[in-house]
Amino acid sequence: MYKMLLQKFILIHDNRGGKMFPYLIQETKKTSKPSSPIPVSNSFKEPAQKTGTSQATVRSQPIPSPRIVQNSTSPPPSPPKSPTNKRGSRNRRDSIFDYKSEAAKKVEQIAKNRDERRQRQADEKAQKDMLMHLEQNNPYWEFAQMIHEFRAHLDFRPLRETDPVVENQITVCVRKRPLNEKEERRKEVDVMTVSTKNQLIVHEPKHKVDLTKYLENQHFRFDYVFDENCNNDIVYKFTAKPLVKTIFEGGMATCFAYGQTGSGKTHTMGGEFKGKLQNFRNGIYGLVAMDVFKLLNHPKYAQKNLMVSASFFEIYGKLVFDLLNKKQRLRVLEDGKQQVQVVGLTEKIVTKVEDVIDLIQKGSFERTSGQTSANSNSSRSHAVFQIILRKSGSRHVDGKFSLIDLAGNERGADTNKSNRQTRIEGADINKSLLALKECIRALGRKGAHLPFRGSKLTQVLRDSFIGEKSRTCMIALISPGNFSVDHSLNTLRYADRVKELIATDDPENDSTHDLDVEEDNSEEIDDEMIKDEEQRMQISSMEWEILESNRHVIESCVYFHRVACDLYKASQKNGFDKHYYATTWKNLLSEMIEIQKEAFLKADEFCNVLDGRT
Repeated sequence: MYKMLLQKFILIHDNRGGKMFPYLIQETKKTSKPSSPIPVSNSFKEPAQKTGTSQATVRSQPIPSPRIVQNSTSPPPSPPKSPTNKRGSRNRRDSIFDYKSEAAKKVEQIAKNRDERRQRQADEKAQKDMLMHLEQNNPYWEFAQMIHEFRAHLDFRPLRETDPVVENQITVCVRKRPLNEKEERRKEVDVMTVSTKNQLIVHEPKHKVDLTKYLENQHFRFDYVFDENCNNDIVYKFTAKPLVKTIFEGGMATCFAYGQTGSGKTHTMGGEFKGKLQNFRNGIYGLVAMDVFKLLNHPKYAQKNLMVSASFFEIYGKLVFDLLNKKQRLRVLEDGKQQVQVVGLTEKIVTKVEDVIDLIQKGSFERTSGQTSANSNSSRSHAVFQIILRKSGSRHVDGKFSLIDLAGNERGADTNKSNRQTRIEGADINKSLLALKECIRALGRKGAHLPFRGSKLTQVLRDSFIGEKSRTCMIALISPGNFSVDHSLNTLRYADRVKELIATDDPENDSTHDLDVEEDNSEEIDDEMIKDEEQRMQISSMEWEILESNRHVIESCVYFHRVACDLYKASQKNGFDKHYYATTWKNLLSEMIEIQKEAFLKADEFCNVLDGRT
């Protein structure tokens, strides 16, 4: 038997040094004829171990540089490299030397995930404990935490001053104010999130049947949404500023603030407050006046020879008062050409911005206000400030800008002062707001019936809703606290309904049912209001007479007191005329009794009418 010695190398891992060394493997194969063994180097000779049909000898010592076999015509093969798969990892046969098993990897990954989960739970518990410690007296801390977690996953992109202004016939915006001192003392939670420049999220706190607390997140979309960091200048740029140019081109512009009492309507329209003082220059009233006079001197409009005048009046229920003329009562009439005229309204010619500011300041002090649960000095009337453009020497109106600060929209739901006066005010306010919404809807539908007779407010603003050049901007203002979430949602739904209509490209494609419902609603509102008009006008007229008689009694009492004091002093002097004294005193008492009797009869009649209505 002749044996042929073959040389092979393998790589053996040295655990001590962490290096790879080549080892020589000797294999022998049997041949058919006996022959002498092929001589090899002495350094490679080892006793062979039989394994099947082949024998292999492995040196126990590493060979850094193995010698070449004698009579070998080819160099020894290089040590083989460990094959790799597509991902670059080694085969399972070689991974036992330098890689962990798949099972070990899974065990380590499970342990790692478990540690991370435990750490995350510990962090959440620590944050929760810290929040409980900081807000231990706040019953709404759980809602605050849920809102904080919700906001952590949002990508905030608020409105910036450099964003472009989009001009629409009807623009609907929402402004959120920060929490005020009263809300912070009550530890209210901010439930309004302005995520982008036109999107708003309301986190409405809810309770399940098992008293588990959760949030109902409601999303709204408008033309612009202003967060608590936006000042009046930014709000003006995107709302009323684009409308100023309209009145110089023969159009009618309307901008009104709508929202709950205390949501910031007067702050937005009139100007920012510093203590009890209001800066009328940075409100929308003053900012519009500045731009009007800028355009008035512009070469494009200077040749028109326009004159600027202003008026300021309020609508309280069915009554209209002139705020620039000691709150004199005004009458709203419609002439034969269906043009609505406010009879007796004072119009002041203004030549500079300071004149407008003076009129705004004077009228704001005269405005009717009262106390509600939301605001100690709540406006109970709709204030309308108008800037009118006319050509010199002409009564024809070339353009008109109506700026309206609406009364609070929750007056009917103010349960803290649920007396008769509050209910009457709330009914009048909500009725006028409903009529205003119907008119805006009709404006958005172009050609639809305009129910402007629904209230005094829409009747006065009738010309602002007619014509292709009429443009309207609505600023809905909301309070961020969780106590006001119901009122804020009502405000947003009101504004959303307006935006929903004008967002439709083709209003004629609406379903027939929706059109019928909208027309029926308009007719129903119009008929009910006209049917109730005479009775309400009677009460409004009687209310005015009662107020006048009350004022007359006060003035007469002051006069009677002065005359009675003078008469008494004269009687203390020596030689006074007793006949004159008695006659004068008798006539004074008779006149006093007559005035008070007349006032009493009017008050009694007014009470009977009110009792009959309820």
